[in-house]
Amino acid sequence: MSFLIFAVCLCASCIGAVVGAGGGVIIKPVMDTLGIFTATEISFLSGCTVFAMSLSSLIRGRKSEVKLEPAVSVPIAIGSVFGGLAGKGIFDLIKQAFGSETLLGGIQSVAMTGVLLVVLTYLLFKSRLPSKNVKSKLAALLIGIVLGMSSSFLGIGGGTLNVAMILFFFSMDAKQAAKNSIFVILCSQAANIIFSAAAGNIPEIRLLHLVVMVAGGVSGGIIGSGISKKINSQKVEYMLIALVLAVIAITVRNAVSAFA
Repeated sequence: MSFLIFAVCLCASCIGAVVGAGGGVIIKPVMDTLGIFTATEISFLSGCTVFAMSLSSLIRGRKSEVKLEPAVSVPIAIGSVFGGLAGKGIFDLIKQAFGSETLLGGIQSVAMTGVLLVVLTYLLFKSRLPSKNVKSKLAALLIGIVLGMSSSFLGIGGGTLNVAMILFFFSMDAKQAAKNSIFVILCSQAANIIFSAAAGNIPEIRLLHLVVMVAGGVSGGIIGSGISKKINSQKVEYMLIALVLAVIAITVRNAVSAFA
């Protein structure tokens, strides 16, 4: 079982590092399908894995020709931290209201499917939707809040939505958007982990599972960063579209199973 968990996190983090999705968008629905963890457990473990992936990817790619844009990524990251707190609060409220981990996972799957359908629609018709060139730091902060809320509630790290929003609002190419998305994910996941620890909301998990998943995240981040250097932005977009299509199929299946 540990090997399977590691393999899922390795593959997810590798793809996530290339396209800027963080890996959580794959880890969460796949683990839901496997039924290894509860919704609360996988949300925390996925967040730790995505944090490890983001950190290793940014360190590995620090000398890359694709650079961070602090004027954009820092306000988004700050907003995502506050949005993440709100999203965690929504998660806890729904958990208390329904009292069922299975039902909570189903609600997350439905919400994730909706988010991914919006992202897919944008990616497919991006050429017909002229991107903006937002300069306002306040606007970037507000965008970060929205991204943080959605990623925290869904337990996915926010990557696919991050990339789509950065592409549309800040006129970056796919590789730039991916790198800045990973920076935002790093900040938001670090804050989520710290606040969860401070509030005593860390679920009871096996240390072995945490170590295995984080190891997969670090390894995937390093490998994915290396792959990213060898491909162009167009291929990154194609990979992102393929990823979104695959995850939509998984989340629809999970939603049907949860409410069946």
